[in-house]
Amino acid sequence: MTDILFLAHRVPFPPDRGDKIRAYNVLKYLSARANVHLVAFADDPRDLDTPELCASQHIVPRTKSKPRAAIEALLSGRSVSEAAFRDARFQAAVDAVLATHPVDAIYVFSSAMAQYLPAHLPARTIMDFCDVDSVKFGEYAAAAGVSQRWLFAREERLLGNFDRAVAQRVDASLFVSDAEAALFRRVGGTGDIRVVENGIDTATFDPAADFVRVDAGDPLLVFTGQMDYAPNVEAVRWFVGKVLPHVPQATFAIVGRAPTAEVQALAGDRVIVTGEVADVRGWLAAATVAVAPLRVARGIQNKVLEAMAMARPVVVSDTAAEGIDHAGTLRTARDAADFARAVSALIADPAGGDALGQAARRQVQARYGWDARLAGLDGLLRLTQGEGAERSPIEHAA
Repeated sequence: MTDILFLAHRVPFPPDRGDKIRAYNVLKYLSARANVHLVAFADDPRDLDTPELCASQHIVPRTKSKPRAAIEALLSGRSVSEAAFRDARFQAAVDAVLATHPVDAIYVFSSAMAQYLPAHLPARTIMDFCDVDSVKFGEYAAAAGVSQRWLFAREERLLGNFDRAVAQRVDASLFVSDAEAALFRRVGGTGDIRVVENGIDTATFDPAADFVRVDAGDPLLVFTGQMDYAPNVEAVRWFVGKVLPHVPQATFAIVGRAPTAEVQALAGDRVIVTGEVADVRGWLAAATVAVAPLRVARGIQNKVLEAMAMARPVVVSDTAAEGIDHAGTLRTARDAADFARAVSALIADPAGGDALGQAARRQVQARYGWDARLAGLDGLLRLTQGEGAERSPIEHAA
């Protein structure tokens, strides 16, 4: 069988946030077809106890602080994204895999991991950028104060240069949507640029599945996401300040781990901040309307696919809808007034909302199954389905 080195910026298990969901499903798919050797960082001490997901794995704790990464970046001339994930222990783990296994291919998940590529690449090297992260920093710069504008602009420039250089070295660069691939080309990206979309596990995210439904009032608006991630923080702040006052009958639940102090401060009579929850499906099932008011977003939003799969009516910003082939099963909004009108209309028409949610689930089932979305990797990595591949190590861990 093919041996693949898989480099990831965080352990792709449990698959409970956007980047980990994509990485997990790619790893699961590849592990059914090849011997995969995972080298990944652990952000959380609990990740050090990750079950065996593939043929071999090396988990390195990531302890570098953001201030230290920023200082190292300024001193070295690198982007902060590169410096944050630069670690001698990780390099040693990569070197050990290359020295002890006949690696035929390398799959790099997240561009900062490309700094660990060896000087002489194997037959096939795939760079999964997911989205054009550097452009996000340009958007941050446009909205930042004077003190941070220079740092964000510097990150956009240096990370963009790094990503373009990586794309020229590897055999193929992957993005989650046509829009992201086109954006990468517009900012100067070259090479073999391809689209491998995100998918969704519609058997798990199914309103008929076995989970505990939350009772948090009615009507209930629900946002899900990692709540120390800047675009999510900005989205819920904006929604609470600009939209919720115009939907006075509703309660808004912010569901996700690691809420910042800024997010926690939003909690009040009509705002619930849950922190980490055992199962997000209970909150999605309880939602009268799921919302994704993101004003900075890249690629396909897993939170939107999950809400659609749970057969909930979903209202999203134009930005959050980009890249999703929703066939009219989402409601989109340009501004706060649009958002309030769309949410209020769905609250006022429960039957219409349910019908929209059912249509959204059907669209996700037809369009976003993981195996169908990842089938293109077979040709890229020259894989064949091996005997017994239906039971991979990662499936046991799941």
